[in-house]
Amino acid sequence: MSADTSTTETPMPMAATIGDNPVRLWGMTSAERLRRQCVRNGVKEVRAWDGLDSGNAQLLLRTDWVFDEVLVRDLAKRPGTILVDARNKEPVAAHVAAEDASEAAAMLSSSRIVPDSLSARLRVLEPEELSSSYNHALRKREVPFLLRLTPEALPRIEQRMFAGSYKGVTDVITKYVWPLPARHVTKACAVIGMTPNMVTGIGAVLMLLALWLFATGHYLPGLACGWVMTFLDTVDGKLARVTLTSSKWGNIFDHGIDLVHPPFWWWAWVAGLPAAGFAMPGGEAFALIVIWVGYVSQRLQEGYFIKQFNIDMHTWRPFDGFFRLITARRNPNLVILTIATLLGRPDIGMALVIFWIVACFAVHMAQIVQAHQAAKKGPIVSHLSA
Repeated sequence: MSADTSTTETPMPMAATIGDNPVRLWGMTSAERLRRQCVRNGVKEVRAWDGLDSGNAQLLLRTDWVFDEVLVRDLAKRPGTILVDARNKEPVAAHVAAEDASEAAAMLSSSRIVPDSLSARLRVLEPEELSSSYNHALRKREVPFLLRLTPEALPRIEQRMFAGSYKGVTDVITKYVWPLPARHVTKACAVIGMTPNMVTGIGAVLMLLALWLFATGHYLPGLACGWVMTFLDTVDGKLARVTLTSSKWGNIFDHGIDLVHPPFWWWAWVAGLPAAGFAMPGGEAFALIVIWVGYVSQRLQEGYFIKQFNIDMHTWRPFDGFFRLITARRNPNLVILTIATLLGRPDIGMALVIFWIVACFAVHMAQIVQAHQAAKKGPIVSHLSA
């Protein structure tokens, strides 16, 4: 059954957590996680259920279950709804009117089934019926998770939550190399109380250090700093998602650095070649023109695709998602430069990067042309949302 796509504005209810679960997720209690989820989605008043009639609609959430944030968001917009576990049909949350709050809270506190007195007048939905499985922000299709929180299940739950914080379409290093170490570092950061902005700040220092090392021809130390920076770039975003601590400033800080620094790194690499005893094949001026024009052009191509067709270029077809793994972004370029430098030829490495930038520009142009042709037959949509 598809999720309800109604856009009718619904007044936000009060929220109450049911139960007191001592198991800590990413360094926080389940009740605190639910509070953050509610506040992030417009439910400002959150408290532990005390049995008192507030006179307001109530969003009731059990602390012995872990909710994908999209479930909390959508349930807050669906009054008259009980959310049940898909496997056992056990009630785990509800959005009810004030007059039904006490009965719904009693059900969530002690019952494994939805009583007839409530099911007769309220919708009973499973996660896939409440929320869409397509995550537009993370560019992937994934069933919203709803997991019972116990000490034994905690490692599996945190692994699932961490995997759920990843974009479905990204580069090959971020998708296949970083996840395992990043999960452990993210957990350590959460436990000791590091914020995503702290991690981003460390990454920014390493980014500047790599820039200086490249410009002075110290390529291997620069690559070491660069790779650690790219790793922390994965950690800060995942830490923000799993601890529900993302902010507008954090997004600007993180994405601003990501957007700006790559062409400066490639410029510094070219500038540092004479100090390392090499010359740029084809000339330094030509290399810098291709680097800057190619980088800006690819960003413009991606922006044009979104504006013209209302979907991300890399989510249109399976091929487009595959090509995002290797397209001439920072991490795939670093792979090329690292291999070439280890072989003693940083100059050839940059020549290969420049070739790859031009080749990817051509592929993106072909994607745009193909999309225009396909759009003549009707709107194009992401294969992930089909």
